[in-house]
Amino acid sequence: MRTITILTVCSFFLFFPVHAQETEGSNDPAPEVVPKKIYVTASVDENAPPTIDGLLNDPVWNTVEWAGDYIENQPDENTPPSQQTKFKIVYDNKYLYIGVRCMDNEPDKIVKRMSRRDGFDGDWVEFNIDSYHDKRTAFSFTVTAAGVKGDELISENGNNWDDSWNPIWYTRTHVDEEGWTAELKIPFSQIKFSQQEEQIWGLQSTRRFFREEERSLWQRKPIDQPGWVSEFGELHGLRNIEPQKQLEIQPYTVAKGETYEAEAGNPFRTGDETDLNFGLDAKIGVTNDLTLDLTVNPDFGQVEADPSAIALDGFQIFFREQRPFFVENNNIFDFNLSQSQAGNTFGADNVFYSRRIGRNPQGFPNTNSGEFVDQPENTPILGAARFSGKTQNGWAIGVLESVTARRFATIDNNGERREEIVEPLTNYFVTRLQKDFNERNSYIGGIFTAVNRDALSENVSFLHRQAYTGGFDFKHQWNDRDWYVGGNINWSHVRGSEEAIQNTQQTITHLFQRVDADHVEVDENRTSLTGTGGNVQIGKQGNGHFMFESGGTWRSPELELNDIGFQRQSDDIRHYTWVGYRTLKPDSTFRRVGINYNHWSAWDFGGNHNYLQFNTNSWQNWANNWFTNVGFNYAPIQYSNFALRGGPRLRNSPWVSFWNGINTDNRKKVRFNAFHNGRRALDNSFQSYFVRTGVTYQPFDALRISAFPSYNINNDKLQFVSNIDTNGGVRYLNGKIEQRTLSMSLRVNYNINPNLTIQYWGQPFISRGRYSEFKHVNNATAKVFEDRFLQYDSNQISFADGTYSVDEDIDGNIDFSFGNPDFSFVQFRSNLVLRWEYIPGSEIFLVWSQDVSVSGDPTQGLFSSLNDNIFGQTPQNIFLLKATYRFVL
Repeated sequence: MRTITILTVCSFFLFFPVHAQETEGSNDPAPEVVPKKIYVTASVDENAPPTIDGLLNDPVWNTVEWAGDYIENQPDENTPPSQQTKFKIVYDNKYLYIGVRCMDNEPDKIVKRMSRRDGFDGDWVEFNIDSYHDKRTAFSFTVTAAGVKGDELISENGNNWDDSWNPIWYTRTHVDEEGWTAELKIPFSQIKFSQQEEQIWGLQSTRRFFREEERSLWQRKPIDQPGWVSEFGELHGLRNIEPQKQLEIQPYTVAKGETYEAEAGNPFRTGDETDLNFGLDAKIGVTNDLTLDLTVNPDFGQVEADPSAIALDGFQIFFREQRPFFVENNNIFDFNLSQSQAGNTFGADNVFYSRRIGRNPQGFPNTNSGEFVDQPENTPILGAARFSGKTQNGWAIGVLESVTARRFATIDNNGERREEIVEPLTNYFVTRLQKDFNERNSYIGGIFTAVNRDALSENVSFLHRQAYTGGFDFKHQWNDRDWYVGGNINWSHVRGSEEAIQNTQQTITHLFQRVDADHVEVDENRTSLTGTGGNVQIGKQGNGHFMFESGGTWRSPELELNDIGFQRQSDDIRHYTWVGYRTLKPDSTFRRVGINYNHWSAWDFGGNHNYLQFNTNSWQNWANNWFTNVGFNYAPIQYSNFALRGGPRLRNSPWVSFWNGINTDNRKKVRFNAFHNGRRALDNSFQSYFVRTGVTYQPFDALRISAFPSYNINNDKLQFVSNIDTNGGVRYLNGKIEQRTLSMSLRVNYNINPNLTIQYWGQPFISRGRYSEFKHVNNATAKVFEDRFLQYDSNQISFADGTYSVDEDIDGNIDFSFGNPDFSFVQFRSNLVLRWEYIPGSEIFLVWSQDVSVSGDPTQGLFSSLNDNIFGQTPQNIFLLKATYRFVL
């Protein structure tokens, strides 16, 4: 009954702001109608195409007229730009050709910064092509004055730009006395379009004039007009062109060597290893709309390592996907549970999280004293296939199938060896559909995933045998896309042994064993679990200064997505509201300013009100192109169902926090940034402070050096240590922690030319925690902080040989003991990558990776511990040479 009441209250808050906004926004002008521009192209003889040298001196360019009259979009929309731009477009049976002139009356000041592909630095010009004219998706081609290419897939009407797309196309640039010019040659095989005899495509062009940090557009788009692709102009004159089916095959070979400190007596840690591997990637155009991507025995050795991180709350850490096969076109599989403008709604949670495929083995073998173990570090992907694309009639389709290998750990006992399984053979399947309608202003969609594991042995019996998830999502926009309503509903169903399902019920995501929760309980006989989640929201995004979004999201206690998705916690019903104000025109002080208000309120399915928070923040883009932001939070109510790891619901004291950031002009050769935030309980029961600074130095166009040090202070008088069974009951043991974390990310990018680059990334990291003032929680929801626990004094607790002993009643008998929870985690990771794209689409990588991960001495200082444990250790070195060759058939 309480859950129904909560949902009713959420619905009230969800729709109440609509009426308020209609009243406030009633004076907004009617949406502005911007005339559509049309450019008419012409065909040319395929035997006499333009030479792609950037000079624009081929006779074929004289067959069409210039298109120009760009209009400024940023910072001062609908005004003449500082420098004009014009272009021409022609085509033949296989290619689209674009010639563009970027006027500049001071050509010696054109900024030609070098970078890797998709660097988008310095002066550039971009062309977006909506070849289906569906007003939601487009292909983007960018070229900088230095000749660096950029290419992206645009979806969701401009809300998603996917730079992992790397088509084969050609471009050259040239600087002369009038400015700079570029020529682009785009194969029709790299873009998708219909088979109609006469085509109409959407077209937009953007120029970045670097010196003034100015953007100008060929087709005007007002700042407050929602969408992007829907506002394009049109390209006419395309006749009798035939879709080109894509067929690309890319074999690869990898030679790998590894060195590390040998371990005496361990036959698996001899100090060095070598390996030679082969694989194949393929891209097949099944139809002009749909593409089949295949990978056999993929290798991702060139991918940068994850940054160091440590979490004391027990929840998993989200790391972004970096493997090329899974990054490309990943937007089509995206099914976010509760993304919102307000944030703070578990925005990383997703039905599909591709890093589950090929994850680290989850089991560990049973061993005896004196045995050595060769535990595999990853699970090989035997093969994967992705079928994806978008049809002309508005269907977006994605199907992903992948199989990962069975993995064994090898155990050595004085030369006698045995194997135990640590990861079963697993099949992963994902299918995603989405259909546009209502003139592309609305869509409905669905997703289904399945994980099926082979027979589970004892070591991995805690895993689910099957896991299925599904969902539906929708969005409807009206009033020229100014208003929208959207949402999703999803479900999960997992099956496994009684052990597996009991384990799921007791993980930190669920914690059914909570002693004071009458709406959940552990059922030791269950062999399946089914849950639901969802999100619904309504908002205004265009036509005026004011915007808003309000909604509600929920996750039932049984929802479980982590076999193939990402989910931090369940048992949550949450309302959120965001109201924003933005300026539309620059003044003498600011280019743009935004001011926001947010609030959140959350309950669990038992009806407990666990969370209430208010926020206000603002961001500013100053006239000198500096950026600043500031925000404040106040949380009068916060309880945690998870802090005591299965213990009672714990009250957190009311708190306040702030954040503030500053970024200097990113066009300068030397630029700085700084960000800091802090949080403090009103009764001083916890406090934290984080600061990160950064400097980037670009001495010349080809070289960029940056360093980003950070320091974090975390002082909490009620940090979880352990739950310990005693004769007097469970002790929910907590302590005071003083945690300090220091790290620095260093990057060096040297771009010899657009196709030959050297990149270095390194990060030293240390996090140290010292515990004291141990206590056990006995009144978890008491209003006064000191009433929530009993703290052990010096005659109740003693420390010797790394163990704390507790004599609660001081009778001379030890009631329980626990190990010293102090820690010092030290890590250094680095990657040095040389990449050479020796012909378009074919690459050679030379990689050197280093890793040092050790436990330091918590009594040491941060800098001395870094010095002793990084520079005093033998690192793990990985050397890798990878070569690929792309056949285009």
